[in-house]
Amino acid sequence: MSFLHAFSRRAAVAAFGLAAGLAAASPADAATELRIGFIPVVGSAQIFVIDGEGWAKEAGIDLKLTQFESGPAMISALASGTLDAYLGGIGPIMVASAKGVDTKVVASAAVEEMTVVARGDFAKTADAATAAGFQAFGEKARRPVKIATQPPGSVPDTVLRYWLANTVKADPATYEIIAMGIEQTQQALLAGAVDAATIREPAVTLVQEREPTTKLLALGGQMMKDQPGSVLAVTGAAVAKDRAAIENLVALHVRATIFLKEKPDQAARHLQKILGKGITDVSVFQKALTSPATRFVADPIAIKAATKDMQDFQIKLGVLEKPADLDRLFDDSYFRKAAP
Repeated sequence: MSFLHAFSRRAAVAAFGLAAGLAAASPADAATELRIGFIPVVGSAQIFVIDGEGWAKEAGIDLKLTQFESGPAMISALASGTLDAYLGGIGPIMVASAKGVDTKVVASAAVEEMTVVARGDFAKTADAATAAGFQAFGEKARRPVKIATQPPGSVPDTVLRYWLANTVKADPATYEIIAMGIEQTQQALLAGAVDAATIREPAVTLVQEREPTTKLLALGGQMMKDQPGSVLAVTGAAVAKDRAAIENLVALHVRATIFLKEKPDQAARHLQKILGKGITDVSVFQKALTSPATRFVADPIAIKAATKDMQDFQIKLGVLEKPADLDRLFDDSYFRKAAP
């Protein structure tokens, strides 16, 4: 039985009430600046809703949002003190914590985000998502399957390798993993420069609309059950500077998680503004928010067990030299205060 669970109506009401109370408590105070890095995927949607609905401003928070193409790249900014919070994959946060970076996971954002999408001759290969399919493609193409993903240590890279090793059980000689940024991954897939890629929403919807011949080989749950995805993490320095602001941020994050589930059409406009830069049609984000590849979960403890599984695999891969102390890394006190 999965340990992931939806919010109860009582929790929803409590989260909305707490967020409203916090917002009302600080109108006379100077706004607290929070510098938040994010990955441009639907898994970061909570911060787009918080910003777009004007909740942060009402709560006395001045959001400074910065986009990054991968979690590992964002970690450098987090470790240097140029970011107060991180909204991206759990993988890089584990690596950073194990290396002594003072950071806490205070909320989950989304789970089972990753998918594997194929195109061209590989998409046409019978049983492509099997070791036999990889072997058959290689024999015909006289080269390994080229798969684009993000850098080693990232969630996309880790989950892809987990899927290849444990589900597909493909011979490593039959595939080649190519690391690149998120936008480059999507472009490479559309251009036919790679045979497959790990992508998240809204890229899944965009790619399928622009190239109907693409084939979805695996959803997140098929790649790694209860796969931990995007999380909200904060630095110890940010907490020491203004703990109330962090409590407020998490309360708004919980409120936004509920909003995304209950009002996806309204939320889609906020995603279009930041992810689509006003160019991509809002319908793409409406579809992405209701896609089977989209699953919002705010409770950080709901992903803790699966995070351990991911960490064990990262140690096996060698991208993590020593395990992070997950009991220290996860701090659910903010979430519990927002959603009792």
